[in-house]
Amino acid sequence: MHLLDWTLTKYDYWTFAFLVVAIVAFFYALIQIGGLPGKIAQRRNHPHADAVKLVGWIGLFTVFPWIHAIIWAVHDGLTIDVRSLPKEGTKGEVERTSILGIDMPRNEQPPDADNTIEASAEAPPAEGDTPEKPA
Repeated sequence: MHLLDWTLTKYDYWTFAFLVVAIVAFFYALIQIGGLPGKIAQRRNHPHADAVKLVGWIGLFTVFPWIHAIIWAVHDGLTIDVRSLPKEGTKGEVERTSILGIDMPRNEQPPDADNTIEASAEAPPAEGDTPEKPA
């Protein structure tokens, strides 16, 4: 009793080999893509690396949570990029601190470059010297 009505040729064996390799490559790629957010989070020392890893695996087949996990892995949420903050003493600084709700120390009068140089040029009085009284 023969299961096939034809004889197998070398092309049939090549097809089977290609299918096995393609299936193995597909699952390898799936595993690499599913673990990518977790690997990124661990390498960046993310404080929630285990949660990012879990969301990456759960969101693998639904795509949106996986994309969220990638974004979460890159941005830890605790670091503030100071390059995006406004320059000191500008109007945007006051608005930004009120939006963030953070009490930041404010200099009411920014130091002047000339005053700083003059103040640093003066020597402090030596011990035992009495300050001169104006006449």
